[in-house]
Amino acid sequence: MRTRVLKAILQKDLLEVSRNRTAWVPVAVIPLVFFVFLPALFLLLPRLSFFQSTMATTNLDPVQVLSVLPDEIKALFSGLTSDQLIPFAILGYFFAPMFLVMPLMVSSIVAAESFAGEKERKTLEGLLYSPATDAELFTGKVLAALLPAVGFSILSFILYTAVTNTLGYPVMGRLWFPLPGWWPLIFWITPAVALLGVLVTVLVSARVATFMEAYQSGGMLVLLVLGLVVGQATGWIYLGVLSGMIIGTILWLIDWLLLRICLRLFNRKVLIGKV
Repeated sequence: MRTRVLKAILQKDLLEVSRNRTAWVPVAVIPLVFFVFLPALFLLLPRLSFFQSTMATTNLDPVQVLSVLPDEIKALFSGLTSDQLIPFAILGYFFAPMFLVMPLMVSSIVAAESFAGEKERKTLEGLLYSPATDAELFTGKVLAALLPAVGFSILSFILYTAVTNTLGYPVMGRLWFPLPGWWPLIFWITPAVALLGVLVTVLVSARVATFMEAYQSGGMLVLLVLGLVVGQATGWIYLGVLSGMIIGTILWLIDWLLLRICLRLFNRKVLIGKV
């Protein structure tokens, strides 16, 4: 495959997506809410007098709440005070799967624009008649969705780390984040989830007429993230280093199988007939 062709397709797709302000509003808002506002809230809340009085009145003990979790997970919280348990448990453990929302959202937006959005704007036909091969066209569009998704996720992780360590230092007394399980989550599971979102959405967007249809179809993968959130909260799934590597490997295998299916089904002659 020719690098210059891939680069041209990538630049074109990113330029087209950047013009869709409606699609990018959630991408701009969600990192601020999930990775700045909520961490700040959970870190500052235990220091407020009304929160402390409420905890005392209701006799709600964080240690007792976490006692329902498996021993392997409870070991993570050993040695922490009650004030430290809340930010540690929520921001360091329960919140981890929510980071997978960002790559799914970004990849679904860009991938939906890749075909369905261009069909709406009547710009797809020129690209399909270009000298780029089917493999170059498909790979370029996949990279155009995958790279921003992974990039946004890493930037969000850096932002989240800065907020949790800065505001959490007075409570924790140290730079405590990230925990070991976050490394495979961000650098192994996140790219796999992003690629899964890209492949599903690109495949769907090549067969539907509008951007919203393609985006909503890809957005159904958020159910996968919700499953991990529930599993993490109930202790059924623990996103540690080993489990994170295993889950990521399974996702990469699914991506590989889906990629083979997409390459086999991708045919510009069929797309030309639908433009």
